[in-house]
Amino acid sequence: MGHFSIIELASMENTSNLRTVEWKDNKVIMIEQTKLPNELVFVEYNDFNQVANAIKTLIVRGAPAIGVSGAFGLGLSALQSKATTKEELLSDLEDARKILFATRPTAVNLGWGLEKIMNVAKTGETAEQIRELVISTAKKMAEEDIEINKAMGKNGSVLFDDNDTIMTHCNAGALATVAYGTALGVIRATRESGKNVKVIATETRPIQQGSRLTAFELKHDGFDVSLVPDTAVGYSMANGLVNKVVVGADRIVKTGHVFNKIGTYQVATMAKQHEIPFYVAAPLSTIDLKTKSEDVIIEMRKGSEVTGIGDTKTAPDDIGVINPAFDMTPPELISGIITEKGVATAPYEESILKLFEANN
Repeated sequence: MGHFSIIELASMENTSNLRTVEWKDNKVIMIEQTKLPNELVFVEYNDFNQVANAIKTLIVRGAPAIGVSGAFGLGLSALQSKATTKEELLSDLEDARKILFATRPTAVNLGWGLEKIMNVAKTGETAEQIRELVISTAKKMAEEDIEINKAMGKNGSVLFDDNDTIMTHCNAGALATVAYGTALGVIRATRESGKNVKVIATETRPIQQGSRLTAFELKHDGFDVSLVPDTAVGYSMANGLVNKVVVGADRIVKTGHVFNKIGTYQVATMAKQHEIPFYVAAPLSTIDLKTKSEDVIIEMRKGSEVTGIGDTKTAPDDIGVINPAFDMTPPELISGIITEKGVATAPYEESILKLFEANN
């Protein structure tokens, strides 16, 4: 693993064309997101175990981005394998799939991406053909992610008006996908349609994806963006500073329950209290038609994320910490779920299925 490029932000230009994750010369290249916003660092991987570690340690994050990263990880595994027969290679790929799948349990796109690659791999006749199929499919998935985000953005842009101030939570932007973004893709598409919009980004403690990533991304792209502490969501809404809310999602179940970054439920509850439309933007690959909401595993993260910021300690030693990475927002708080195939509205069980029917 090597950092092969470090660019100071002051000298960065045209970063909107950057890919969060890409396949190049049989290696996986990612933006090292834990370094943002202070420096833009790329990491280069040639081992699927490195990709698994990158997903686990949030070097790459965001449901669509980790779905494609998992697929690329299997591409590396196919190249790393010494297998000469179809059976041997499929066995090696399955071992790699298990390691990649275990990295983050809540986001459904990771399992979706891995399953898609494994299904394609099984159609290959020889080890060499499987290697080619795995890599070409993973690369195609990355390209499709961008097109899906743009379609989603277009579908969502009609829900927003000229001069709206839109609140967003966490980072559902280009940095959470291969490029363009889900929730921020909707905001981008709204501006591209000729409407003037402002954005309020929540800080999103404890990892601060809102301040480190969303504020950085939107400011760089010339948006009028303001940052608020998570504790000021209610204040912002009560004082008429917010017209609408749009967030991303890590998993949506068929009943319309949305699992997203911790704090989303609070934002949605406040929006309901103040009669502010609350939208979720996510591709169909984030929708899990099989799992019940009560069976979704909420990832718990280490306490040190809460007891300190960087190297600075902000809490007493040996304090107990509850640090869930995600929460669940019930469907009655959601005005609509924006996808690449259209916008689902209540009752969600019916409208979500219709979107999948339109996709077939």
